[in-house]
Amino acid sequence: MVKICCIGAGYVGGPTMAVIALKCPDIEVVVVDISKPRIEAWNSDTLPIYEPGLDDVVKQCRGKNLFFSTDVEKHVAEADIIFVSVNTPTKTRGLGAGKAADLTYWESAARMIADVSKSDKIVVEKSTVPVKTAEAIEKILTHNSKGINYQILSNPEFLAEGTAIEDLFKPDRVLIGGRETPEGRKAVQALKDVYAHWVPEDRILTTNLWSAELSKLAANAFLAQRISSVNAISALCEATGANVSEVAYAVGKDTRIGPKFLNASVGFGGSCFQKDILNLVYICECNGLPEVANYWKQVIKINDYQKSRFVNRVVSSMFNTVAGKKIAVLGFAFKKDTGDTRETPAIDVCKGLLGDKAQISIYDPQVTEDQIQRDLAMNKFDWDHPMHLQPTSPTAVKQVSCVWDAYEATKGAHGLCILTEWDEFKTLDYQKIFDNMQKPAFVFDGRNVVDPEKLREIGFIVYSIGKPLDAWLKDMPAVA
Repeated sequence: MVKICCIGAGYVGGPTMAVIALKCPDIEVVVVDISKPRIEAWNSDTLPIYEPGLDDVVKQCRGKNLFFSTDVEKHVAEADIIFVSVNTPTKTRGLGAGKAADLTYWESAARMIADVSKSDKIVVEKSTVPVKTAEAIEKILTHNSKGINYQILSNPEFLAEGTAIEDLFKPDRVLIGGRETPEGRKAVQALKDVYAHWVPEDRILTTNLWSAELSKLAANAFLAQRISSVNAISALCEATGANVSEVAYAVGKDTRIGPKFLNASVGFGGSCFQKDILNLVYICECNGLPEVANYWKQVIKINDYQKSRFVNRVVSSMFNTVAGKKIAVLGFAFKKDTGDTRETPAIDVCKGLLGDKAQISIYDPQVTEDQIQRDLAMNKFDWDHPMHLQPTSPTAVKQVSCVWDAYEATKGAHGLCILTEWDEFKTLDYQKIFDNMQKPAFVFDGRNVVDPEKLREIGFIVYSIGKPLDAWLKDMPAVA
């Protein structure tokens, strides 16, 4: 029986291993993590992450050929294939601070593998890592090999949160990078055989190590670039009276461009886009390519610009001050159908409003108050470290309250900001919301989920990203 062990029970490790276990009943899959609470959650009825369809998959396999354990060393020693999906945060200090990936957790995982292994291993990098990480890991393992052979593969993750299970069942492609040696090819084949249980042969791509590593960074940079492109156009639409939805639809009808990822919004979020682009920028700089680095930097700059533009719209519309005013925030996750708040634009928007002394009331169907308070008190990049290494219980932000229903959030509020495109926000009773808000009542739609005309009929002053401006907003400066 082939034994697979995955180090790291997070958003990548958990769902990926659960699906491998489901599709390969003849393989024993163990997910290990040093975090006791996290493993306990994976073994309970309340999984540590919310992902549609994940519960069913885990329940079908857990205890049969899928196990979650804190006994890291035992399972690593027994495994034939070891997936490593540990955090790779952005460095906050030292060489490459603010851009380079911090490989501390990766390196300690590699050293631990070298310490406990008694048989040959295939080590698979699953976390998003900078190009040439495999080479560094290979060096650590071979210098500590004690006669054991290691093959390093890169098998980057292309999951989208909210559809992770669907993506794993029917991936666009599975990418496996390995050394172009007989042993390397054999290792690639072994991993290919695992995926071939359910993924069609033509969707499993094999490349060299560096191509696989770079493909992941490049794919995320291209996706984020599309969002920044349409967001840049949204600012121009507001200035000229064009409608960004109509422009994006017309552009997306070109089959070479296609319609996906052309929704203007308050900005992109998620654990990977910004981190991967910063990483790409750093790699370009290290390789003496400043022009390429600056090109990709612009993608993040436009994203930051879009968030600050949104905050400026809110403040300038409301007589240039939100001090002491209640502002309702609907949605805190970085997109719908996930409870994940990593790098969500809501953090910067809320911080911007708090900087002007607003009182914020937040409702999100999947995010806990504890998580929201942590996000608002945390420094940039802290979120990407394991929980026990994050700053402990930061002081709660007093001007923020979290409520469990949209009507409660908006009661007595001066303004309402929609920051996540949850489906339920489309069908709220906006007349009821209007009646319970202070007048003039403002709606700032950061995800284009509401119909601005309908809301204006009710009496709201509406700002929708990239849509023709309300007469009220026309005289206000777009950027303070």
